[in-house]
Amino acid sequence: MAKVILLSGSPRAKSNTVDVLKVCAEAIEAQGVETEILTLRGKTIGSCVACGKCAEKGNCILNDGLDEIIEKIREADGFIPAAPVYFGTARGDIMSALHRIGKVSRGTDKFLDWMVGGPIAVARRGGQTITLQEMTMFFAINGMIVPGSNYWNMVFAGPEGTAHEDEEGIATIKLFGENVGKLINKIKD
Repeated sequence: MAKVILLSGSPRAKSNTVDVLKVCAEAIEAQGVETEILTLRGKTIGSCVACGKCAEKGNCILNDGLDEIIEKIREADGFIPAAPVYFGTARGDIMSALHRIGKVSRGTDKFLDWMVGGPIAVARRGGQTITLQEMTMFFAINGMIVPGSNYWNMVFAGPEGTAHEDEEGIATIKLFGENVGKLINKIKD
C-alpha cells in the first residue's frame, strides 16, 4: 500500500501544525493511501555540515534522531513537511531536517525522486508565503512532484487549538491532501 510521511516541525505538545497535518492525513487516507505523522518535537536537529559521509555510508552521520525519519521517508511514496511560523519564516530545525533529508537522498539512492508532496505553513499572522517558498525549493531540487490545491497550503492559527477556525485554510489543506492521494494512486497504477 502507498504511504505518505507527514512531518511536523512544531515543538509544542498541543500543536496547531499537528492538527493541520491530521486534517491533511485524513484527506490522503480517504484516497486509500496510508499516512504516518512524525514530529521533530523533543529532538535537537543539527544543520547539515556538508561532510559528504552520507554518500559513503548511506545515511547521515549526525546522531540526533533524523536518520529514523529519513528511513521512513525513504520507504514512502509521499512526503509533507509542515512548519509553524514564529518569526517570519520556517523554524530552523525543519529547514535543517529538509537540508539533510535532501542531501542524503541526493548522495545515495535518490529516494525523493518522483515522490509526491509539498509543504504546509501555519502562522498566527504572516510569513506563510515566504515559508512556503523556502520549503518548496526542497521539492524542486529533489525532483519531487507538488500537486496544487485551491490556494497556497497555509493556515492561520494563533493560540493552540485554533487552526480549525481558519475554514478556508483547512479546506485548502483538505483538497491538497486529496490531490496528493489521487496523484500517488495515478502514479502507482
